Amino acid sequence: MNTPGAIRDQQRLRHLETITDTALSRLNVADLLDELLKRVRTVLSADTAAVLLVDPYTRQLVATASKGLEEEVRQAFRLEIGRGFAGRVAQTRQPVIIADVTPADVVNPLLLSKGIRSLLGVPIFAAGDVIGVLHIGTLHPRSFTTDDIALLEHAADRASAAGQIRFRKPEQTAALALQRSLLPPQLADIHGLQMAARYVPGHTFGIGGDWYDVFRLPSGWVGMVIGDVSGHGLASAVVMGRIRSALRAYALNTEDPAQALTLLDRKIQHFEAGALTTALYAMISPDRQSVRISSAGHLRPVIALPDRPAALLDLPVDAPLGVGRFRSPRRATTIELPAGALLLSYTDGLVERRHQIIDVGIKDLIDVVTPDNPEAVCATVMSRLGPDQPLDDIAVLAIRRQTAIDTPIPE
Repeated sequence: MNTPGAIRDQQRLRHLETITDTALSRLNVADLLDELLKRVRTVLSADTAAVLLVDPYTRQLVATASKGLEEEVRQAFRLEIGRGFAGRVAQTRQPVIIADVTPADVVNPLLLSKGIRSLLGVPIFAAGDVIGVLHIGTLHPRSFTTDDIALLEHAADRASAAGQIRFRKPEQTAALALQRSLLPPQLADIHGLQMAARYVPGHTFGIGGDWYDVFRLPSGWVGMVIGDVSGHGLASAVVMGRIRSALRAYALNTEDPAQALTLLDRKIQHFEAGALTTALYAMISPDRQSVRISSAGHLRPVIALPDRPAALLDLPVDAPLGVGRFRSPRRATTIELPAGALLLSYTDGLVERRHQIIDVGIKDLIDVVTPDNPEAVCATVMSRLGPDQPLDDIAVLAIRRQTAIDTPIPE
């Protein structure tokens, strides 16, 4: 006769077998995490389950896979270790339980808007280091048990294998390292401007040639760049690095973005033959009231002005870089940037979809861009348009001119 204790032990054993099923090891990383989180939700009767992995180059937790909180991944949510619920799990290296979630407990507003009442999170370890966090949530108050913690820790062990595999392939590792070293981990704090950005590697190839950049110039102007080198993998990332550095050098020699792109085009044709590249280079004036901008085959940015609908910037688009001799001179356009205006630039991975013309994706983007805080705008854009598993890289850069309310008056 089975006692209640024996029945519980048998159930727990079946739960462990479900989570540690060896069939999981035959899945690729994305599918493994996806299937693991499905099982975790079922076994632990949770409403949400999510994995955040540590980016080894920025030392931030990055939302990597989720069930019930898919927007967290679409928004490319990042979190400093030590901040919020998941950040505390990573910092303490211990399971963390929140029986009754409050705004003071979490950083990610999605947890609150979803209605999460209780959370349990455990660290994901590899060779003694924390490489991520696995957490579950419920829409009703719940007292998690020691058995719940043990089961989630077993699941974290499986997630650990996926996290290590993610960075194991030599070329992908090298490409990712290069990409992360070239993308600013934090955008510069520039007086008069608010900025936010997102970068999500393509699911199919893992890495490519998309990049964004923001830099101060000695003259007081601010340079803003977004671009896309054709191709994928380490080769494209290497070429992107050289092109990014060259444009920075040319930016020091001219205050005409069209001239800078012309010089860059010559460099690509001579030294990077075959590296078709689109790029958008903008220069924001020292008083932040105007922008000079030139496009080399790149998608036009979206501009959102206070009290007006967002729209594509009225801007001529010249030929991409590296297509051969370009006889017509490249053009630059000067636009006003009123206080509170936001300029959002992006690469085609955000708006392109199979079996859909790109105009549909661009219209969808225009519909969600507002002259709001850039961080909130990027979160909304990635939530509404960012696919769960993008086929191509996605880069998004939002810059907003601060208002008198936003900016303290200099003494």
